[in-house]
Amino acid sequence: MRLPGYNRAVLTRPRALLLATTGAILILLATIHRGPPTPPHISISPSQILADGSDTATLLIDAPPSAGRPAISVENPHAAVVEDIERIGVQWQVQIRAGINPGHIALRIEFPGLPPATAGLTSTPATADSFEDGTPDFLRLDRETDRQSFRRWFTWLAEAQYFQPPASRPAEIDDCAALIRYAYREALRAHESGWAEAARVPVVPAFAPIGKYQYPYTPLGAALFRVQPGPFLPSGLAPPDLANGAFAQFADAQTLWRFNTYAIGCDLRRALPGDLLFFRHDAGRMPFHSMIYLGESQIRRDGARYVLYHTGPDGKDPGEIRRLTLPDLIRYPQPQWRPVPTNPGFLGVFRWNILRKALDQ
Repeated sequence: MRLPGYNRAVLTRPRALLLATTGAILILLATIHRGPPTPPHISISPSQILADGSDTATLLIDAPPSAGRPAISVENPHAAVVEDIERIGVQWQVQIRAGINPGHIALRIEFPGLPPATAGLTSTPATADSFEDGTPDFLRLDRETDRQSFRRWFTWLAEAQYFQPPASRPAEIDDCAALIRYAYREALRAHESGWAEAARVPVVPAFAPIGKYQYPYTPLGAALFRVQPGPFLPSGLAPPDLANGAFAQFADAQTLWRFNTYAIGCDLRRALPGDLLFFRHDAGRMPFHSMIYLGESQIRRDGARYVLYHTGPDGKDPGEIRRLTLPDLIRYPQPQWRPVPTNPGFLGVFRWNILRKALDQ
């Protein structure tokens, strides 16, 4: 039975208002109870890795799925590299690869809407010299991708100077070893904004960078060529090679041959782009001479295989950069410059120590 004067809407509105107010209070209480957002929980293992450019640590991050993908930065970009970032279950798993400079590695982890978190680990000096050739393993390019990148940059840089007008070339390129030193050093640099102008090259090719390290950010600093005999002596031995002058920025052709490369043989069929050909003729002021094996040209592709070299100065003549096809060099009018096993002045094909692999021993 309906009572006179009963209005259902009048009774419903206060109830709805009460429910809304109660809900708002509950939300407010929940927010107060929860407090401000907290940084994600971080763990890293191991806490110490080897500064060899290869060793890794795993960073685990606990964060709600709604937080999105983390942004991770390394305080010193030459100390370590952030590699794989992958969501596994309720955690983010991140691989941190060591650089080659030992010390503290500081990490910063950020999510949108959450306070940042920090983590740290330590990298210890890598002192091995697996081949006992004087080149520490931290300088060797272990990954095939890095070896290929080095070859491309090294040969392109040398060949690019051949096509440059002499006045546009770096003044340091005045003989065969100087051309090699230039191309080697610049191949190992980071090819960033401003680099091309400093390196005196007209363009920057779209080659992959070398990932393990960039010159001069290594334990050796600017000194990148081995100039003394013997295996690498780490800190703790007297005197350590990091401080005793065993490495330098300058190396002549003989030094490049003796301490920075290893023999492949006299068969040119085994040569790879970026390998060096060495000659020795005791008559003359500069008995050692070197050439770069380019393989096929990266600038003017015609299918031919080339070698490139600087003749060096001769009296008032400053010399020039020459590029010859391999057949032309083998038939060179002066037989002492032919890269053939029957030439006693041909020392053979040599490869950079930093490219050395176990199969090359």
